[in-house]
Amino acid sequence: MCKIAKSEGPRINGEITARVCRLIGVDGSQLGQFGVRDALRIASEQGLDLVEIAPNAEPPVCKIMDYGKYKYEQAIKAKQARKKQAKVEVKEMKFRPKIDTGDYETKKGHVMRFLKKGARVKVTIMFRGREMAHPEQGLNVLERLAADLKPYATVESQPKMEGRNMHMLVAPIKGAFDEKAAEASEKDTKEN
Repeated sequence: MCKIAKSEGPRINGEITARVCRLIGVDGSQLGQFGVRDALRIASEQGLDLVEIAPNAEPPVCKIMDYGKYKYEQAIKAKQARKKQAKVEVKEMKFRPKIDTGDYETKKGHVMRFLKKGARVKVTIMFRGREMAHPEQGLNVLERLAADLKPYATVESQPKMEGRNMHMLVAPIKGAFDEKAAEASEKDTKEN
C-alpha cells in the first residue's frame, strides 16, 4: 500500500478527517455545525472547496472557498512581504597603513556615502611586506576613521588582525544623516 505524502498546507475536501465541523460560508458568515459529508456536498454544489482552517478547534472550523485562488493570493502576499524587507548591505573599503591625507579624505567620503545609503561598511587595512612589522600604523588609521565617523556611525566590530589584513565594521546611526542635512540647509539659507 502506497502512502501519499502530506502537503504542508491546510487539509482540503477529502483530506479532512473529522466527522463534524463548524462551517463558515464564502462570505464569512457562520453557518453552524455540519457533518463533514454535508459540508463537502454544500461546497461542491457551489463549485468550491472545503478547507479546514482551524484543525485544533473543537469541532474543527472549515470554510468554503476557492482554494486555488486562496493559495495564489497567499503567494502574492508573501512576495510583497519579501519585497518590503530591508536588505542590509555590507560594503568594503580598503585602506593602506601609510595612506596620505588626500586619499584618506576621499576614501572617508566613500565610506560616508555608503553609510548614508544605509549600508554597513567593512574597513580593511591591507599590509604588505615589511608593513606587517608595524600593525599599530593600521590601527591608528582605523581609530582616526572611527573618530571622524563618530557622529554618523558606530563601530560594530573592533579592529582585529586576520592574516595580512586588519578589519573593522561600522554601521550607520539611524537618523544621523537626516539631522546633519537639515543643519547644512539651514546654514546655506543663513549665508545667502
